[in-house]
Amino acid sequence: MISTLELRHIIECGFQPLSCTCSVNPDGSLMIKVFDSISGRVDLLVTGVKTNDLTSSRAIAKLIGELRSEMVAHQATGTMVLAR
Repeated sequence: MISTLELRHIIECGFQPLSCTCSVNPDGSLMIKVFDSISGRVDLLVTGVKTNDLTSSRAIAKLIGELRSEMVAHQATGTMVLAR
């Protein structure tokens, strides 16, 4: 089992060079916010990410890859907010 602290760190590093903050909601799910550190523009805000499936590096990498792909697909529309 990966600790929440380690999971947050891996996710935050996975979005570099953009800035990312990953916080734990009261229900134990994660909120992931990806933004440009210079302008402050939020490119992605995902709420309700369940951690019970994020038990391996492969699962975490898959999540990051999916979110990066969704960001690229929706870049023209501005901030993307997702609930999982």
